[in-house]
Amino acid sequence: MIENIGADIYRSWTDEKRREEIGKLIEGYRNGLPLPILCTMATAIAGNEAGARRHIIKLMPLRERKALITKEAGTDTDLHSRLSGFFI
Repeated sequence: MIENIGADIYRSWTDEKRREEIGKLIEGYRNGLPLPILCTMATAIAGNEAGARRHIIKLMPLRERKALITKEAGTDTDLHSRLSGFFI
């Protein structure tokens, strides 16, 4: 029950509120928030990965998303593919 509290709260939010909160997570990432937290929380807030991706794409320029992938994945081709699927 406790693990569903956040999901229940996020479902009650408007799409605009979700986008605003995901925008705060993006700002957090820009200031040092670990990428896994950004991805996990954005997905939870949006309700699914596709929704998180939709918000992130609107809030983060393509150039920044590509730089994020390059920085975070390094030479790990599997991680690069997973991040590309989420951010591109």
